[in-house]
Formats: sequence, C-alpha cells, structure tokens
Amino acid sequence: MSITFDPILIVDDEPNIRHLLAGVLEDEGYAVVVAKDTVEARKVLEEQPVALLLLDVQLPGQDGLSFLRELQAEANVCPVIMMSGHGTIATAVEATRLGALDFVEKPILADRLLVSLGNVLRLQQLTAENSDLRSALDLTREMIGSGALMRKLRAVIAQAAPSEARVLITGENGTGKELIARALHNASARSAQPFIKVNCAAIPSELLESELFGHERGAFTGAVSRRLGKFERAQGGSLLLDEIGDMNPTTQAKLLRVLEEGELERVGGSGAIKLDVRIFASTNRDLDELRSTGGFREDLYHRLKVVPIHAPALRDHPEDLPELAEHFLRHFCTAGGRMNKKLSPAAVDLLREYSWPGNVRELRNLMERVMIMVPENLIGYEELSGLLGPVEPHMGKEEIEEEMSSKGLNEYLAHHEKNFILQTLHAVDGNVAAAGRKLGLDRANLHRRLKKLGIKD
Repeated sequence: MSITFDPILIVDDEPNIRHLLAGVLEDEGYAVVVAKDTVEARKVLEEQPVALLLLDVQLPGQDGLSFLRELQAEANVCPVIMMSGHGTIATAVEATRLGALDFVEKPILADRLLVSLGNVLRLQQLTAENSDLRSALDLTREMIGSGALMRKLRAVIAQAAPSEARVLITGENGTGKELIARALHNASARSAQPFIKVNCAAIPSELLESELFGHERGAFTGAVSRRLGKFERAQGGSLLLDEIGDMNPTTQAKLLRVLEEGELERVGGSGAIKLDVRIFASTNRDLDELRSTGGFREDLYHRLKVVPIHAPALRDHPEDLPELAEHFLRHFCTAGGRMNKKLSPAAVDLLREYSWPGNVRELRNLMERVMIMVPENLIGYEELSGLLGPVEPHMGKEEIEEEMSSKGLNEYLAHHEKNFILQTLHAVDGNVAAAGRKLGLDRANLHRRLKKLGIKD
C-alpha cells in the first residue's frame, strides 16, 4: 500500500500507457493524476503538491529531460522517476545528473515500477525525517543555558509559539535569532510544515522582490520560467525575514501590502494568491533609529512587532558560559573523533573575563579551534589565552576610578578603545570591513583609529 496522501503525477503522451500505469498504482492504494505533455504537467504542479513525478523522456513539444532541467532550476523538490522506450546509458546518466532518482525502461514491468516507486518514496520520507531530526538537534545544541535570562527567553517562546502572532526578534549578531524563530515554529501547530528563511541583507535589492514573491515567465530578462517565491514555499508553515532592517523601501511597501491583505501577486503576474504563512522577522539593527530617519516604515514596524523578543548578548548572561563552552567542546571532540577535552577552572575564569563581541557564535568557533589546536585533554589558562586573543577583564567601580586617576581620562579611554577594537577584530578573524560594520565605523575611519592606536591591520 502507499505511504503518501499526495498524488503521483504520470506524464506520458500515450493514453494506453497512462491508463495502464494509473491502474497499477491505484490498485496499490496510490492517488494518481495524469498529463499528456509538460504543459498539462505544469498546470497540475501549479495547482497541487504531488508526491512523485513519473516522467517520459519522449514527449510532444517539450521533452522530459528539458522539463526536468526546468524543475531543477526552479528548485522543485518533487522526486522524479524517468521513463523511456528508447533508453540509452547516456540518457539515464543525463536524467540522473538533472536530479531524477531512478530511470525505468519501457515496456514497464509492474513489479519493477512498484519497487522503484517504493524506494524513492521511502528515501524522501527518510530525508524529511532526517531534516526534522537535524533541526531538533540544532535547537537542542544551541538553545543552551540555565541562567535567568535563558529561562526567561524560553518562557517567552513557550507563550508566543502556540499563537499565530508575528514576532520581531532583535539582538546582536551571533546571539541565535534564527534559533529563536525555529524554536517558535517547532513549538507551534505549524511544526510539520515548512520553515523557510530569507536573508534580506544577502540578496541584491533588485532581486529581493522576486525572491520573496516569485515571478512569472518573462517578467524580466532572465525569467525563463515561473518561479515560486519564499512566501509560497512557506505555505502552511513559517517564514523568517532575516535582517529585515536591511530591506529596501520599495520592498518594504510591497511587504506591508502582503501582510495587510494576506495575499500576493508574483512579479509579472495578475492573479492574487492567498497566503497561509506565519511571519517572523529578525534584525541586528536599531529599528527605532531607522524609523526616526525614514529608513524603516513606521506602519511595517508595527505590523511585524506584535510580539517582540530580544536575544540577549552573551556578555549579559555569563553564568551560562561554562555550560555552553563544555557543550560545544564536547560536540566538536565527538565530531572530530577526539577524546573529550576539559577546560580548567582558570580557563573558565578567562572566558568570563572576555566581553564576547561575537556572542555565542564566537564561543562556538573558539571551542572548535581549541579542539583542533590544543593537543592536551585539559585546556589551561595559557593554552586558551593564546587562542582567545586580547582580554579586557571586568572591573568594579573602585577599580575603574583607580585606573582613571592613575592614567588620566584620555589614556584610560584610549586603552579601552584599543582593547575593544582588538576584540572586535579577533571576533571577525581580522576582517577590517566586517569589524567596521560591527563598530559602526566606515573603513577609512577605522583605519585612522587603528593607526592612531598603534594597531597593525
């Protein structure tokens, strides 16, 4: 019997073959739809999800391999089995290269087809289960910490997750904003549906609209076929708009309309598409400041910020440092086939003294570096300090006043500015441009400061 509720689409130009194959599959409990060419197949794929595509190579008009190539370009995730009455090794190799999971020759034997079909569907099921397990594993691995701030964060997630409310997640780079969004999705009624992420800062502004809303064939130069956008791919599930603060004003206006109306039109399209998508947005930028300067729409801000969640910086919950460091170190030792390493009490104290400009991501990277670079199983203060870089210890009020009185204000400020810049450079592996972005300085200004403070870039 079948293991899927979505139908299998048979694409073949010969009515007898379509009828024969449909009968075999329906007898086994599969739902079936048929198409005589790629035009009809395209309509079916646009109207409903299918579990699998049985695609003939020789078709009138567009051939099966060309159609498969289009599906691959569109990132269509439907598994494909190719069929051919004139099969050659070259054709089978090309079909496999284009993403087909199997190739069967005509005349098709029912037993051979059912075995192939079962194998492909089981593979898809295992792939989906593996993806779910990886997501759960990632969440367990990253959402670590038993301190007050992390307990409060988990409580907020637990409250917000069951609702359909939009969530705006703020926080510095490396604080785990995407993990918060995934936790919200995984604890919601949509957990079995897609979780889709789009990085608004990584996509050129002229392409972002198409990436979000999709486009029709011929909508612009290079649009050789219809493409579904992130919103449609997230139907029934959740969509994370990462780095929303970097979205250009034009796309902001179109996003606002989509959120208000609950429907979209593809670029170059004319028909409205109803949406069933929960929206999460995240940013490391100050949206209040952007709003005041006109860089972010006031109305969009309030549409997104139904439930605000802040991802705390690592320096704000140092009590979780030992637990996090131990977990990452154990993870990398296991993955690298090494004996488990331990941090000495002095090494743990050193971690607490560091300000962590790169947050949890920087700590994770450091533990991977420790696993690779330190041969000893017990990591001491000296071994860790050599990999961590400059550390500015935390000081109390009396210590600060004493240092300021001994050095003078200018010398005190220069000393701490230099240390902070060094820590930031270390967090981004010496990338001056990236350090400038984190510090809010342009490249030229940062170079002047480096030279003034005697720091070699």
